[in-house]
Amino acid sequence: MKKNVIKSILGFSAVLLFSGTVFSGCVKKDSKELSKKEITVGVTAGPHQQIMEEVAKQARKDGLKIKVKSFTDYNTPNSALSSGDLDANSYQTIPFLKDQIKNKGYKFDQAFKTVAYPMGVYSKKIKSLKDLKDGDSIAVPNDASNETRGLQLFEKAGIIKLKKGVGQTATKKDVVSNPKHLKIIELEASQLPKQLGEVTAAAINTNFAMGAGLSINENAIFHEPLKNNPYPNVFVVQSGHKNDAVIKKIDKYYHSKQTAAFIKKEFKGSVVLSSSK
Repeated sequence: MKKNVIKSILGFSAVLLFSGTVFSGCVKKDSKELSKKEITVGVTAGPHQQIMEEVAKQARKDGLKIKVKSFTDYNTPNSALSSGDLDANSYQTIPFLKDQIKNKGYKFDQAFKTVAYPMGVYSKKIKSLKDLKDGDSIAVPNDASNETRGLQLFEKAGIIKLKKGVGQTATKKDVVSNPKHLKIIELEASQLPKQLGEVTAAAINTNFAMGAGLSINENAIFHEPLKNNPYPNVFVVQSGHKNDAVIKKIDKYYHSKQTAAFIKKEFKGSVVLSSSK
């Protein structure tokens, strides 16, 4: 009788083990290929949204529905992608993506490069950074990658100097030379245009600048290179989906001649189409 009990227990364990294996297989099916008929893409308001809507227009002709969901900050599109509320997003640079993956544990893949948005310095009080006076205030985005980018822009203008080897994680604490004793203000990127009148100058991401009616060619008093910009934005998906058929299609629409012409006409050099890879 004991032998029968033991056999029953072992048999039940085997069933559980097998069931667990089957269940695990079912879980993996949740990461099946994204739909070829409909996909939801998160973007930030402004150029990213406008470009993705143009891409969606082209895709619609081929029977692919791209739902474009707009956000006004840099954090929600990634949390929404991680939770499954989005299938992809298109709004961030590679350094920002890497920082988010490192600090928040996201399981994301970069699918393809999209466009570059040269960062510019804007001001309502001065016409040149040479006009900065002792004790004036300058503002930069407060997220890790964009703060570095903003500080490096001021460094390139000769206003401040950063600690050597700081890489892509610089904050105002890494400023080792500040001859004019400038007050460096860290603000949420989307809030910088609204606070521009409260500081002497601010490094603002192009999408937020344009949303406030600022043009990098007409209003910026200093800016990053407009050609071969080192900060291309990327189209991002959950890990395992970058080679899905629908993502390849979107890449094709994004880098079509029609999209290139739209970007050139609409943004007049402030936004530049990057090569896919």
